[in-house]
Amino acid sequence: MTSLFRLFLVLLSTCILASPAAAGRAEVLALAKKGWVYQLRTTMIGRDMSIPVRINGRFLAGASICLVGERPHPETQEVLDQFRALLASVHGKSVPMRYAGPTARLCGAGRTVVVRLYSGRPPNSALTDDLFWLSESYQLGLPPDRVYRAASPAMAQTFFGRLGAGTHVMVKQADHVDLTPLEQAFYRSILIEELFQTFTFGMDILHFDAYGAFTSKLQELPYDLRRLPWDSEPFMRHLLRSNPSGLCQFDLFMLHAVARAPVERTNSDAFLAYIDAQYDDLESLTAATLADPRFATLIDPGCGRLLEAQSD
Repeated sequence: MTSLFRLFLVLLSTCILASPAAAGRAEVLALAKKGWVYQLRTTMIGRDMSIPVRINGRFLAGASICLVGERPHPETQEVLDQFRALLASVHGKSVPMRYAGPTARLCGAGRTVVVRLYSGRPPNSALTDDLFWLSESYQLGLPPDRVYRAASPAMAQTFFGRLGAGTHVMVKQADHVDLTPLEQAFYRSILIEELFQTFTFGMDILHFDAYGAFTSKLQELPYDLRRLPWDSEPFMRHLLRSNPSGLCQFDLFMLHAVARAPVERTNSDAFLAYIDAQYDDLESLTAATLADPRFATLIDPGCGRLLEAQSD
């Protein structure tokens, strides 16, 4: 046997051993690391830096949703109900929801995610008052003289305080009923993204391949949309091109991982170690969730798949 032939056999065996399953696991772990294992490097200017921060994606499991501002548009209501059902299925805990009124001050105490809905121009004064109330309630230490402004049509923030954490989501919704397919996809997409990030503590992942398929709702292809009105068709089209319109297979996998990992922090290497150790079980849970018709409209069928398990 020549040396060249032996080298060929070694390379061939290596290719055989590097199965799609192994490659998929490696890609899942790499993407999970990008989206979840991070350190908070910036903070709000003037915030009390002595307040401890502990990131755990299970923190909001079973928390209630308090709607403020506008009442939900029918499309908004549908997404909220479907996402609550998804969370209940994954965590085994219901997610109560109620409409409180014009201000977060009517939401009351407890583990609550404040979701402010609006159409038209962003209600920055109401946003500021909501955050001041959260700061008072949880001793967040936010600067008392600051005016907060929306930087995008949908935004989610969690602040850590001495009496717990306060979470605030503000999302633009349609102001009319008969939506075009573009409008429907846009408003659903931005709400799904903020809910997913809020309830998992996943972070944005830059995606620079304009031709490759997205594999996570966290991935974003950067576009400069600063000069486009948020209600305009060009803005909606470009935002929909910048990331998936719904959740991907990987995102469902991470929902299950976050719900089950017995770790103190989900932004840790211990979280990745759990995913690696329980990969097969998490993959099976993901396949079952992907096959559940209740969640079909939350999922983008155009996403690339990293896992072998299929919905069918």
